[in-house]
Amino acid sequence: MTHDSATQSQKELPQRDYYQALYQAALTISSSLELDQVLQSVVTSTTKAMQVKACLLRLLDPTSGQLRLSAVHGLSSEYLAKGPVNVVHSLIDSEALKGSPVYVADVRTDPRFQYKEAARHEGLVSVLCVPLEVRGECIGVMRVYTTTPTDFTEDDIQFLSVLASLAALAIENARLYESIRSSYDGVMSAFWGTINE
Repeated sequence: MTHDSATQSQKELPQRDYYQALYQAALTISSSLELDQVLQSVVTSTTKAMQVKACLLRLLDPTSGQLRLSAVHGLSSEYLAKGPVNVVHSLIDSEALKGSPVYVADVRTDPRFQYKEAARHEGLVSVLCVPLEVRGECIGVMRVYTTTPTDFTEDDIQFLSVLASLAALAIENARLYESIRSSYDGVMSAFWGTINE
């Protein structure tokens, strides 16, 4: 293949617009305290921007050691019902929860992947998984899935990591808001209870 034809074929590929996706995610996160809506918007825009099959976000339940589904775009309900994702059985997630991105070239054969058969039925091939971190603590993971073998670039990894950071920030803001609201409700209940006595 000549240099000209290689350049031509690159031009024909759709360009990934990461700046626009980051801008949209930042707008959504800063304009809403509805956590479910924010996280759903993040996984949907990530799927579109990275031109992948799917994106999901799971939060760690420290009590059970499971990663609970918080938002997903592009995966079937059958795949999502495959079973619980336990950190001790998912080496990919346990690696990511230590704070580093994890790339899997082929989930159908990689021993670190917990549900290989379900992935095969879903048509999944490559996965990129990044941690969700708040003040240095990992609270979950964000993954993207492809249906063809994919070598993720450094730009892909950085983009997903930044979006994961934005999602983690949204989660922290929502938790703080909920905590403040709960404290306020408690104070007001105590205050009105005292007044009525």
